[in-house]
Amino acid sequence: MAKTNPFEFLQQVRNEAAKVTWPTRKETMVTTAMVFVMVIIAALFFLAADQIIRFGVGLILGVGR
Repeated sequence: MAKTNPFEFLQQVRNEAAKVTWPTRKETMVTTAMVFVMVIIAALFFLAADQIIRFGVGLILGVGR
């Protein structure tokens, strides 16, 4: 692999960064909203799963009456 001097490396980095397609503000907002919705859904799922498991273990061990 050929060594590149720091100046050439920085030029290559700038050229590659110029090729990046950045998301629009709307795309960023929609994606952020989808992440928050999925986090809420996952939290509700794990809350329900935890309560079901807690109830089942309570029945088996006779704890929590």
